[in-house]
Amino acid sequence: MYIAKEDRYEKMKYNRLGRSGLLLPAVSLGLWHNFGDTGNYSNMKRMCFTAFDNGITHFDLANNYGPEYGSAEKNFGMIFKENFIPYRDEMIISTKAGYDMWKGPYGNWGSRKYLIASLDQSLKRMGLDYVDIFYHHRMDPETPLEETMCALEQIVRSGKALYVGLSNYDGPTLKKASAILDELHVPFVINQNRYNIFDRTIEKNGLKETAAELGKGLICFSPLAQGLLSDRYLNGIPDDSRIRTDGRFLKEDRLSPEKLESIRKLNDLAKRRRQTLAEMALAWILRDGITASVLIGASKPEQILDNIKAIENTSFTDDEIAEIDAAAAE
Repeated sequence: MYIAKEDRYEKMKYNRLGRSGLLLPAVSLGLWHNFGDTGNYSNMKRMCFTAFDNGITHFDLANNYGPEYGSAEKNFGMIFKENFIPYRDEMIISTKAGYDMWKGPYGNWGSRKYLIASLDQSLKRMGLDYVDIFYHHRMDPETPLEETMCALEQIVRSGKALYVGLSNYDGPTLKKASAILDELHVPFVINQNRYNIFDRTIEKNGLKETAAELGKGLICFSPLAQGLLSDRYLNGIPDDSRIRTDGRFLKEDRLSPEKLESIRKLNDLAKRRRQTLAEMALAWILRDGITASVLIGASKPEQILDNIKAIENTSFTDDEIAEIDAAAAE
């Protein structure tokens, strides 16, 4: 039986989600990759143990994480049942619905029927009575925003989620959604979006500024640009890399000579800061206090330990920020 380390809270930093009462660890563990049916179950357990032993209390899932769809929730549910039941009140567990999940017209997007049915399925797969955070995973251009937000309100009122979040929303839609949820007195506390040195979309679409203005928290996924912002590809593409083994998310043509030169310049700066490139990339996201947590993915426990080191130095000089911006622009 797993017994968590006594000193697990001594090094991790915990940040408040906007103006809410909820704190998240500065580094959270995402189960997007390596927790599906193609993963190694013993390795999954070791990664969860390593995360929790080092203060990572937040485990982030979605209904269709796999492969196959639902398998990441199922595997996490087994790990939870076997090891984490005594620690449930020390954990933040989140899941989402919004992308394709099951056949037919009711397994996608943002209808009341889909969101409520999907969460019921997720809770069953994970063996939980509730999740701490339930997200609508993406904007739905067809379903009225009021219907989606009222579904989130019903989910909280039913006790199946403590808080709600929005993922992959832009600034203007976030503002409209937030107004509806505030009127319904729904504890909407967090936005989840892609953000990294190479991908500044949330700065361009107003999401980051709007979230701060509304007092809502922000958590960012793909902070290492699917591994590009690490030393993984500095000397070519390894045979066991995600580009070689899983081309669904990271294509080889993204690693152009120009991109590789940018990565090398960023790596040089990280060395001068006495950080790895991955540590610097995570620290860059956390630097201004707007982002409460970065969602890391991992294929082995050692990567989790390496990424946690980012919280040791999240301060940047103006010259360093300018150097990062210049390298990213190239």
